[in-house]
Amino acid sequence: MPPRALLDLATELLRSLLRFDAPADAVVSAFFRRQRALGPRERHTLAETAYAVLRRRLTLQHLVQGGRGAIERRLAILGWQGDAGFLRAALADDEREWLDRIAQVDRASLPARLRHELPAWIAEALQAGFGADFDALAHALLEPAPLDLRVNTLATTREAAQAALAGAGIDAAPTPYSPWGLRVAGKPAIQRLPVFNGGQVEVQDEGSQLLALLVDAHRGEMVVDFCAGAGGKTLALGAAMRSTGRLYAFDVSDRRLAALAPRLARSGLSNVHPVRIAHERDDRVRRLAGKIDRVLVDAPCSGLGTLRRNPDLKWRQTPQAVAELQSRQQAILGAAARLLKPGGRLVYATCSLLAAENEEVVAAFDAAQRTDFAPLDAAESLARTQVARADELVDGRFLRLLPHRHATDGFFAAVWQRR
Repeated sequence: MPPRALLDLATELLRSLLRFDAPADAVVSAFFRRQRALGPRERHTLAETAYAVLRRRLTLQHLVQGGRGAIERRLAILGWQGDAGFLRAALADDEREWLDRIAQVDRASLPARLRHELPAWIAEALQAGFGADFDALAHALLEPAPLDLRVNTLATTREAAQAALAGAGIDAAPTPYSPWGLRVAGKPAIQRLPVFNGGQVEVQDEGSQLLALLVDAHRGEMVVDFCAGAGGKTLALGAAMRSTGRLYAFDVSDRRLAALAPRLARSGLSNVHPVRIAHERDDRVRRLAGKIDRVLVDAPCSGLGTLRRNPDLKWRQTPQAVAELQSRQQAILGAAARLLKPGGRLVYATCSLLAAENEEVVAAFDAAQRTDFAPLDAAESLARTQVARADELVDGRFLRLLPHRHATDGFFAAVWQRR
């Protein structure tokens, strides 16, 4: 494709993304469906350019002042992630001169709010929550996430999966904490490999694997993944149960549960039962009250711990949305707790970094359920499941995973046992 045409497409894609009326991955996927003539390299350049602009939107919007043409075009030029010579071939003479001037700007001298690339309300909340760690956390959230895989221990071993990837020319190393994980160098097309299509590995962040390990599901138990989504943690739980017992995957979205179906087929699991529920008070939930051994509540949340993968979320979320989420989280946690039998384990988790969705929800639950649920120490719970260096992963009684410390997405989890 000619350089000018590809830059025009980058401009068009950014124009759609910067409306912030839908998740970025959905917008990019829909755009590529309309542009079927694009090759892999062109798709890569467009997607990486779009995400680079989303990550550093504040800085780039500051720098584009003084240029000419549509702001989306100027942002695409500054955020370009393809070949530099290819880009320059797409530019007019005055645009090249403007780009050269911008390249001389010392970005380290820009105001802190631009270097952090966060809306003020998020920056303030994270500064209050993480203090001296805030700068390192904010910087880590701007970096692309690594590619982590979970080995399906029903089908293979970590060593065998690592060898299979090596045979395909892919370098993978064991993850530092999860006994199930492999971290892959670069971004290879894992979905094309027999080791993936045969169900030996699944794409899953190491932090997400650790949440499943925290549940500590066993053979023959009855387990509920209350907000299963597309089922990454469901599949990990099912493998931990050795495909025995009964594992319910609850979700309110038919679309998300449909995404679980092909993954479930690859996994070889026979103990998973996807169930679409209308809400947390659904009769299909109530019928299981007092019967369940383990419940994972990976609650709907702001997702701010996943900004490395989903940088648009910081521009799409609002304080009002977080307040509404907190109410939902409390309602879902209360409903899920009623499923447990005495001695059963409850895990509440989010991929949020905000105390409003984490400690505040836990404190409200503790106050309401003081006589029924005993808090458990996350480090002790993880150590029993072969998690390496579990003491590095906790903050008090809670699991707290942070990208700048653990190279995972940002996760929080609390654990209780029903008395």
